[in-house]
Amino acid sequence: MKQAHHLLLPQKLSAMNDGSHPLPDDEDLHRFPSPSEIIDEMGAIGKISVPTAVTGLVLYSRAMISMLFLGYLGELELAGGSLSIGFANITGYSVLSGLAMGMEPICSQSFGANQPKLLALALHRTVLLLLAASLPISLLWLNISRILLCLGQDSSISGVAAVFTTAAIPDLFFLSFLHPLRIYLRSQNITFPITACSAASVALHIPLNYLLVVRLRLGVAGVAIAMAWTNLNTVVSLLLFVLLAPGPHRAAWVSPTTEAFRGWPELLRLAVPTCASVCLEWWWYELMIILCGLLAAPRAAVASMGILIQTTSLVYVFPSSLSLAVSTRVGNELGASRPRRARVAAQVGVASAVVLGLAAMAFTTAIRHRWGRLFTRDPEILELTAAALPIAGLCELGNCPQTTGCGVLRGTARPAKGANINLGSFYLVGMPVAVFMGFVVKFGFAGLWFGLLAAQASCALLMGLALAKTDWAAEVERAKELTKSNTSLALCYPFAASSPAISDDGETRGVDDERGKDEQKKKKKKNGNSLEEIKIEIPAGIDACGGKSSERDPLIIRHGSSLLVEAN
Repeated sequence: MKQAHHLLLPQKLSAMNDGSHPLPDDEDLHRFPSPSEIIDEMGAIGKISVPTAVTGLVLYSRAMISMLFLGYLGELELAGGSLSIGFANITGYSVLSGLAMGMEPICSQSFGANQPKLLALALHRTVLLLLAASLPISLLWLNISRILLCLGQDSSISGVAAVFTTAAIPDLFFLSFLHPLRIYLRSQNITFPITACSAASVALHIPLNYLLVVRLRLGVAGVAIAMAWTNLNTVVSLLLFVLLAPGPHRAAWVSPTTEAFRGWPELLRLAVPTCASVCLEWWWYELMIILCGLLAAPRAAVASMGILIQTTSLVYVFPSSLSLAVSTRVGNELGASRPRRARVAAQVGVASAVVLGLAAMAFTTAIRHRWGRLFTRDPEILELTAAALPIAGLCELGNCPQTTGCGVLRGTARPAKGANINLGSFYLVGMPVAVFMGFVVKFGFAGLWFGLLAAQASCALLMGLALAKTDWAAEVERAKELTKSNTSLALCYPFAASSPAISDDGETRGVDDERGKDEQKKKKKKNGNSLEEIKIEIPAGIDACGGKSSERDPLIIRHGSSLLVEAN
């Protein structure tokens, strides 16, 4: 004889899986955001983007510290270390960073859909993916000397670069954990621990370099080891936070299982185009340095390009942080089946990016005659830098919105579109313009930056068109499909008292905190199926997911709509 048991699941999850009832904010999806909505969204984005920007500045300072110690060692060590860092960016760091971003839409949408356990599953799979990718990259790095010699590089510089890159190989495996951990926490709107752990690790970066480079006299290898060691410190501290610190994030954690070896096609479908999008943009800057070497005054051009890339890297911290925040917000809202709020997040994010672009343009123009003096006193280099900085500022006017637009595309799980836009903009528009302006029209160094300006303008235009054509209601359905394949896994984990949820006002909370209890006691369901708390005895032999159970376990379920489960 079959017995029917009414199990109450969280209302948001039930509503998400029921496409028959239109969501409240679908009715005014295309209405222009009200001032209160804009202010609320700016606050939500700021809670993520500001700590992320601080983290970016901290990491930027770490890179500068490493360059200072390379300069301390001598001109040859600085040249070899700089060459190896460029090689590592192209062949390793950009690849791992891009692949890791493939988990971003999975995590943000799963969190918004109140399926926190899927975040840990995405984390485990991404770590395995990055570890697998690190193996061939390591083999490539072991042969860097021969590769650089084949490319016509100086033998002494190539030798130093080989020492640096070989010593940096462990950093690949540390980053295979670090990148996914950051995304895992940020998708849950948890950013302060990332900033704190990064700051603490970078604070140790100077004494580490002093110990390895000055005291132990390890040279360029010591600088590389210090970089990897700093990342290891960050990984360990973040893991300790995830595993031991109390908080809502504990509900999302599950220990690795064999499930991490399955379901890779969906992750790869997102990770590969995201990686392509990141790499296409990173590699373009490295190609610019190569083109500088072909100009009439290659030494000054390459040096000036290095200064400008350091400058744009500093400025990029802010639109990049905004992009990561907008990606998280859009993914959270789509996962929660709130297309209007996702659209508002995208609109506010892009508008904020335009303001950032204007600020960046004003900054680079204002400091064009002074900025270069922070790096050199060479008049030729200073002249090239001053001439190109205003053009670089104009580039940021396009770069900031298009970077944020890429974040929206990641949040909507459409990285392939972003990769196609970057490919067309940088290599079919920007590169031909750079070559034409730099070598045919004889604009030289400034001509190369006109190529970047054309690429960024094209990218911003295409990104704007892609966002304008976004069907936000359809993106909600795609978000459901993205988490659908793993829904059974999420349901098989009891909804613990500390499970995170997104409240109706968009805030993240634990459903068993005191405020959550008070709110749930006040709210009532219109259909009369709501209960504040029910304790159900599951008969022996049956668990909440329809599997086998050896004993009668009480199941506590709070405030939701009923689901009929039949058991023998």
